[in-house]
Amino acid sequence: MIGTTFIIIVFGVAVAGATLTLLLGLGRQSQARAIQEERLYSVSKAPTLEEVDLSRPFRERVVQPSISAVLRFVSRFAPQHNIEQTRLKLEVAGRPYGWTAADFLGVRLLCGIGLGVVFFAFLLLVDISLGAVLLLTVLGVVLGFYMPVVWLGMRINRRKQAILLALPDGLDMLNICVGAGLGFDAALGKLGERWHNPLADEFNRVVVEIQFGKTRRQALLDMAARAQVPEMDNFVATIVQADQLGVSIARVLRAQAEQMRIIRRQRAEEMARKAAIKLLFPLVFLIFPALLAVLLGPGIPQLVNTLGGLGR
Repeated sequence: MIGTTFIIIVFGVAVAGATLTLLLGLGRQSQARAIQEERLYSVSKAPTLEEVDLSRPFRERVVQPSISAVLRFVSRFAPQHNIEQTRLKLEVAGRPYGWTAADFLGVRLLCGIGLGVVFFAFLLLVDISLGAVLLLTVLGVVLGFYMPVVWLGMRINRRKQAILLALPDGLDMLNICVGAGLGFDAALGKLGERWHNPLADEFNRVVVEIQFGKTRRQALLDMAARAQVPEMDNFVATIVQADQLGVSIARVLRAQAEQMRIIRRQRAEEMARKAAIKLLFPLVFLIFPALLAVLLGPGIPQLVNTLGGLGR
């Protein structure tokens, strides 16, 4: 009797387990089918290229391509030598707004024409001769044509200064990364991930160029040519020489980091010594006259009255 009851219990448990397994399998199968149908629905409802294009703003679809086409057409009339010089300057400036040399020359021409039109419209409201209007309009065209060049020069100087200020700390970080076991290329990539400045952008570009097949020596030399900073030239020359001679990169980076710290301290001392000379002009022509006016101003009326009484 007990054996029959035990067999019935085992059989019931087996049937219940099989039923539960069957139900779970059917549930998972229905869930998988639902996921598959949802994916098929999402694929079937994927937007077409035309819908994607129409979803972009009007400025990106029409305005920017039209302006780029006009700039490229206008830049065709520029000499090839000027285009090459402009390309080099844009590289040194960090390729602002992704402009090419043709785009920048087109911007110069449009700025010249635009400022000339503004000058001409404003001068028509002034009562001057037609010759003066034309002369000042030409002056406005020339001024507008060279204003982007001045702006680009200022951007180049700011970028050089930013690279120069970040280079000592950057070499310290490279030294730490290489000392921790990273390779030189991996250390450049790690520094590019952590920092967001022109020096990090240059290091990221070096890593990308090496990944695309350029040699490390050529990538570093191109970085020095783009930066145009003497300290960067020394650093690149030392790394290239150490790579060719098989010298330890970690030791070279340590020596370069110490040298950069010394140069930074010397530069700070030089700027501190120049501060006294730079303060001389505002001190003599602005601060001293105001100080004399405050100190002697109340006594001037009394002095005038005294001298007037003596004259009588």
